Amino acid sequence: MNGPESEEPLLRRAVCPGSFDPVTNGHLDIIARASRLYDVVHVAVMINKSKQGLFTVDERIDLLRQVTAEYGNVQVESFHGLLVDFCKQRDIPAIVKGLRAVSDFDYELQMAQMNNGLSGVETLFVPTNPTYSFLSSSLVKEVAAWGGDVSHLVPPLVLEALTERLGDR
Repeated sequence: MNGPESEEPLLRRAVCPGSFDPVTNGHLDIIARASRLYDVVHVAVMINKSKQGLFTVDERIDLLRQVTAEYGNVQVESFHGLLVDFCKQRDIPAIVKGLRAVSDFDYELQMAQMNNGLSGVETLFVPTNPTYSFLSSSLVKEVAAWGGDVSHLVPPLVLEALTERLGDR
């Protein structure tokens, strides 16, 4: 068969990047919403060799794969380097970022403009669910380290891993 009928439909692809150390319910809210808008959502776990994370990159990937398995169209992998290179290698035209506050917008707008200028990749900003507007991985780690209850801020699997990891310290 020749012509448009023989061509496979193009998949709408996007990436949700982050360190996810650990993944929070706020992250999952953005990933879930992106998974309803796109055929394939790549969750890209940043590798920053100059930063010591609470969880290794492999542990973060494993946790993310488990807590996003229900979506069916999410692929989790790591990346090192420029996000636009990750996008080019995988033919991903869009980055999806959650915005918690105006302060996020200032920084993220600069990044979006740089990424677009470098490669033409678009950035879509998704306002965070107000329930999670204050939430960050850093805050979760700090509260959990001091024995605070973060059970409503992370998935049960992540809470278990967090409790185990912080108990080891």
